[in-house]
Amino acid sequence: MLYSHVMQDFFALFFSKFLVAIAGLIPILNPLGATPIFLSLTTSYSSEERALLARRVSVYSFCLLLFSMFIGTYVLAFFGVSIPIVRVCGGLLVAAAGWKLLNSPENTGGASEPIGSAADHARRAAELRQRAFYPLAFPFTVGPGSITVAITLGVGIHGQDAHQLAIPLGSAFGAAALSGIIYVCYRYGDRMLRLIGSTGTVVFLRLSAFILLCLGAQILWDGASGLAGEFLAAHPWQFAPTGQG
Repeated sequence: MLYSHVMQDFFALFFSKFLVAIAGLIPILNPLGATPIFLSLTTSYSSEERALLARRVSVYSFCLLLFSMFIGTYVLAFFGVSIPIVRVCGGLLVAAAGWKLLNSPENTGGASEPIGSAADHARRAAELRQRAFYPLAFPFTVGPGSITVAITLGVGIHGQDAHQLAIPLGSAFGAAALSGIIYVCYRYGDRMLRLIGSTGTVVFLRLSAFILLCLGAQILWDGASGLAGEFLAAHPWQFAPTGQG
């Protein structure tokens, strides 16, 4: 009877943290909204290479979320980096990539460069591995906002109570479920490009690049606003209204 009650409490806490992780992260990760950005950045790759990228991006995203949840707070504290600084730097990265993509030559994709020798194949594989992490997994899929929320969700993960084991397990399974959703969206997103045609693809990719630029500016603004708020809180006397004499 006692064992049944303990297990009931364990699974209740597990599913609670599982749902909290998904509900807290999926609006910011927004896999469906991020799919156009993924497609616009992978137009020069074949369908097989895009599928490989989707799988690796989902794995890297899971690792980033798990890392942020479990030890993100300690890493930032060790280096003395605040969350607003993370947002400012991440916003600059996203905005710069959006600007570059917005001004890049038109490429509707569908075919990759031919690969001949083994050296060419090895070079292509290395390029895919590099791009899967940066910039596709970070900062486009798991950006500063997602990392901030993951760090927040990670508060309270480390506990001494036996029931506390449900907290990291629930959070980890939530991150795994989100990574699976990311994979499905990225893996089958190229079918949308085939439906809208060549001209629609060009328009679609340019709009995605502009949205990416706006997202970077928004993240940068959020970080700058946080820094300004911290500065005003630390130096209230400098901005206090002077009395009329």
